[in-house]
Amino acid sequence: MFTSTTQIRVRYGETDQMGYLYYGNYALYYEVGRAEAIRELGFTYRQLEEMGTMMPVAELNSLYFRPALYDDLITVKTILKELPEGSRIQFFSELYNEQGQLLNKGVTTLVFFDPKEKKKTIMPHELHSRLAPFFKKEP
Repeated sequence: MFTSTTQIRVRYGETDQMGYLYYGNYALYYEVGRAEAIRELGFTYRQLEEMGTMMPVAELNSLYFRPALYDDLITVKTILKELPEGSRIQFFSELYNEQGQLLNKGVTTLVFFDPKEKKKTIMPHELHSRLAPFFKKEP
């Protein structure tokens, strides 16, 4: 399993009239978590795209438990539970407030996509080799 954490402070422009993080912005927080997780592996989304792989979202699910409030410092935990073997990758996201309370859970499924060929592809070897050590089975 691979886990990454990053923090985001809820900005005023991201909230609704009640001062709650607007529900549509949770997907943006998931994206920040994914981008930072990939960066921790030594890549950026830009580099993946330059290597000929894009990662469009195919599915997004989100569960809301408590609101994130204006000016809260949110911890975004991004988890890969399985090493992708095909064209799909699933990122599990958990958002916590400063008190450690779980606010939200999400699952984002992306596909590896070759924009030149206009079809799904597999994970780039370079990314696969960086992730593989986190999924070694213990003897």
